[in-house]
Amino acid sequence: MNEKNVKIDDSWFEVLGGEFSKDYFILLRNFIRQEYRNKIIFPHPKNIFNAYNTTSFNNVKVVIIGQDPYHGPNQAHGLCFSVKKEVKIPPSLKNIFKEIKNDLDIPVPKHGCLKKWAKQGVFLLNNILTVESGKPNSHKNCGWSKFTDKTIQIISEKKSGVVFLFWGKFAHQKEILVNSKKHLILKAAHPSPLSAYGGFFGCQHFSKTNDYLKSINKEEIDWRV
Repeated sequence: MNEKNVKIDDSWFEVLGGEFSKDYFILLRNFIRQEYRNKIIFPHPKNIFNAYNTTSFNNVKVVIIGQDPYHGPNQAHGLCFSVKKEVKIPPSLKNIFKEIKNDLDIPVPKHGCLKKWAKQGVFLLNNILTVESGKPNSHKNCGWSKFTDKTIQIISEKKSGVVFLFWGKFAHQKEILVNSKKHLILKAAHPSPLSAYGGFFGCQHFSKTNDYLKSINKEEIDWRV
């Protein structure tokens, strides 16, 4: 993980490449290298930029913001809220699927891999891209948020007609990074079992997203996985 060999899609490197030589990112890179050497860190290093490598900058139509990766074994694979097919579906993702069922009458799937969404242009971005095993938010202050905030700003500045789905108070804070005159911002409670009944269930973000995309002549998202 350095300026010359960061494995990030070319379309993203074109708009974000300058970040990799900045002081904060050099410190971040050195910190992350040490963490992987000395501790159990998720996701696997090859998946740190999985969101960027699965959804190219040019293909971004929807942005979903998560907080940081799952901190349990085999869960995180670089796409927010997503887990690999063989992994048990986490509670928040179960609630996302419940809302999709209620909103669009799509059956609840048997796995939690959201790669199909990402390939259609749903950018599944965590605010923090790494985490220590068993310690949520352990990499909160190491510099990732500067990089991911810049990512959101670049999307807002260089694209138009993107849907931003901000779930929970943490994600709501990112609204200031987005030009609401160029994009659609949808906010709701977090899908966590602690808050889903406080405004996530019934938000209809998935149908609203597709209605908006259709209205600007963009292909709708197939929310099945």
